[in-house]
Amino acid sequence: MGKLKERWGLKSNWEFLAIIIVFSLNGSFAVWVAKPITLFFGLSPETTSLWIYFPLRFLLIFPVYQLTLPFVGWFFGQFKFFWNMEKKIFSRMGLGRFFKEDS
Repeated sequence: MGKLKERWGLKSNWEFLAIIIVFSLNGSFAVWVAKPITLFFGLSPETTSLWIYFPLRFLLIFPVYQLTLPFVGWFFGQFKFFWNMEKKIFSRMGLGRFFKEDS
């Protein structure tokens, strides 16, 4: 725990706990949000091959997770941490130019 706190620049155990809770809650939230979206497009395990359904569902959950992470973090007072993390993730994906701040 100490190494993660140091790596992430956290000052208290509360910040660490809040971040772990945000990661957990946001994972469940992203899965929950993705279900009605897949149903909207007519995709379900009963009507679609599982070889198609689950990869498509995963491809949907990933962006939902990334988009909701800063908002869920905001509820726990950790928006800045998660916003910086999102900028790093998108930068590594080659999308960092969308997050450049004007100086």
